[in-house]
Amino acid sequence: MRVARTATLLLAMMPSLALAQQAEPAAAAPADVPADAKPSTAASSEEAATSKVPLEEIRRFVAVYNAVRAAYVDPVDDKKLMQDAVRGLLLDLDPHSTYFDKEDAEAFDEQANGAYEGIGVELQQQPDNASLKIISPIDDTPAARAGILAGDLIIAIDGKPISAIQASEPLRGPAGSKVVLTIVRDGKPKPFDVSLARETIRVTSVRSRMLEPGYGYIRLSTFQADTAADFQKHVRQLSKQAGGQLKGLVLDLRSNPGGLLTAAVQVADDLIEKGNIVSTRGRISISDARFDATPGDLLKGAPVVVLVDAGSASASEVLAGALRDNQRARVIGSRTFGKGSVQTVLPLDNGDSVKLTTARYFTPSGKSIQATGIVPEVELKPAPVEGESALPASLSDFSEATLPGHLHGDGEGEEGYQAGDVLPGDGPINDALAELKAPGSVATRLKAEAAKAAADKAAAKPEVKPEVKPEVKPEVKPIEPPVKP
Repeated sequence: MRVARTATLLLAMMPSLALAQQAEPAAAAPADVPADAKPSTAASSEEAATSKVPLEEIRRFVAVYNAVRAAYVDPVDDKKLMQDAVRGLLLDLDPHSTYFDKEDAEAFDEQANGAYEGIGVELQQQPDNASLKIISPIDDTPAARAGILAGDLIIAIDGKPISAIQASEPLRGPAGSKVVLTIVRDGKPKPFDVSLARETIRVTSVRSRMLEPGYGYIRLSTFQADTAADFQKHVRQLSKQAGGQLKGLVLDLRSNPGGLLTAAVQVADDLIEKGNIVSTRGRISISDARFDATPGDLLKGAPVVVLVDAGSASASEVLAGALRDNQRARVIGSRTFGKGSVQTVLPLDNGDSVKLTTARYFTPSGKSIQATGIVPEVELKPAPVEGESALPASLSDFSEATLPGHLHGDGEGEEGYQAGDVLPGDGPINDALAELKAPGSVATRLKAEAAKAAADKAAAKPEVKPEVKPEVKPEVKPIEPPVKP
């Protein structure tokens, strides 16, 4: 597993940082620096910001810091006290700005490289520090095989409450060792335990197969350093199996929490001949960047259907938005997570790092999906499943819009907003294939099914006959004979 506290999208602001949702190796970072990034601009901005440091507030902080050191009932380690203070500085900004100690920073880097020892989940630290929310389990990992679901909450690890644990380190450990998670799931009456064996997680971010002769399927489970190259390889393999040219492709981004932005941009570039892919805008010019497609389409114009759900976040939303806005693909599934902010990882001299929200990203149409997500052209609903493996009764809170302290989105609060659903199983793939072969057919079928269901429901209701009240006749009193005097 690797906790990134949330699936994030990162923007390089200096040569040692990577434009990504997760940090890339420093050697690769210079290529990701925006072309208009100038050290002098960054330096002048930093100098201007430093000159406006509120000295009175700093003095107040120092006074409180010294009071805690001197008078708190138990001795407090200076390093821990200062780290907690820095964490507090970031805590109330937004859900994606956070402080990584050295171990968390290393784990964050591991995730981008696609190999680590753990259980295989993307997590988000909750503001109360009492739980970790599952953004999504990674395909073919202990968490996925154990039935862990997006939206589940971990409240304890090996019996210890999350509030008593440093970050997520108990989830790490040697391959083969056991860990027990206590899970809270919507729709379950009480918490339950799940026992897992840790493994060396070698995340295969790209999988593919032929759905029918000529129609290919590619599953992207995350975006890491080698995802774009693997995507190209799988497209070529599928094209070869199809006799040199695919008739169409289903691109599955369900429960893809994101990853390296550069990988998502490269995949989009492989499918788009020209046009914008994504742009970012922040308070300082170095946070502004624009990524455009270069000539070339691996599929040679073959149609594409992108499959998304509530677990599709960040870099996967960038890819879906780019393909849709450039009229390169139809998007079907359920409303996506809605994370449209950009984070920068700032390494510190002691090995720790600060992950700070520095910009928002915008799809080619100029829209921000922050806290609104991408609404598919054809919306699917999860198939009802009975028994222990059933989905949570409701994942209506599984979105960026419900995270405490989230950045306000341009379209947030619009009438009719409803968070998306997680769409497991092969049913959505079959729908995507049908849409690929006959655009509009799925929407037509779903409309007909909804009409039939409504008609069946109406027919199933017993006919209510109007109540017939018995006729009430006026009482006829017998006529009494006249009384003779």
